[in-house]
Amino acid sequence: MLRLVAQVALNGLAVWLAARFVPGVDYEGDVPYLLLTGVVIGLINLLVKPLVTFLSLPAIILTLGLFLLVINGAMFLLADVVLDGLTIEGCAPAILGGLVLTLCNWVFGALGRPSKRKKT
Repeated sequence: MLRLVAQVALNGLAVWLAARFVPGVDYEGDVPYLLLTGVVIGLINLLVKPLVTFLSLPAIILTLGLFLLVINGAMFLLADVVLDGLTIEGCAPAILGGLVLTLCNWVFGALGRPSKRKKT
């Protein structure tokens, strides 16, 4: 349960970072809206993204995985469609915003994993 709350908060933080550093990404609201955005992005990544990724496997293989950036951008654009206060102005901001989300989730995953070093 704590991990789920942390993931929602991290998604909200990633949207805030994307809005701050990626031109063309903006949101209206404050912390509760960012948390709602984190929930919506989490649900999209849980329900829609696996299907889209599976159907896009040939493109992913052909581009050696770079098509995953496009998929992440499309999921970010889908969040824009669902949420009224989130604004993404085009494909490039969506892909860059998706990259920010991915990097934040990757860092969180790396920090959240226990170390595999042997204790001596």
